[in-house]
Amino acid sequence: VQLQASGGGLVQPGGSLRLSCAASGFTVSSYVMGWFRRAPGKEREFVAAIKWSGGSTYYTHSVKGRFTISRDNAKNTVYLQMNSLKPEDTAVYYCARYRGAPIRSTLSSTNGVDYWGEGTQVTVSS
Repeated sequence: VQLQASGGGLVQPGGSLRLSCAASGFTVSSYVMGWFRRAPGKEREFVAAIKWSGGSTYYTHSVKGRFTISRDNAKNTVYLQMNSLKPEDTAVYYCARYRGAPIRSTLSSTNGVDYWGEGTQVTVSS
């Protein structure tokens, strides 16, 4: 199992970036997939998740309305579209695969993740 994240970079406040997470060794449509981030000096925190059945999506409050998680089953890739970026979004972003069938209340916990991708740095600064 491998998760390869890409798409990070430096962007001005108000700008946009799209992160990609290319998966291999399994099918993303069969798992709950998510994104977490770790800002400097802080713990890793949940950002967004997408369920396999019906594609229901979930977001942490601070990114609702600005970020969109999606997946392309044909490309076996998960995306995180980030709009209206703010300096406080600066962090290393990690793609994640959840084990089993996590319930909504547990999505924010890193304990439910069985595979992590290498992080991609997002810096929002003028």
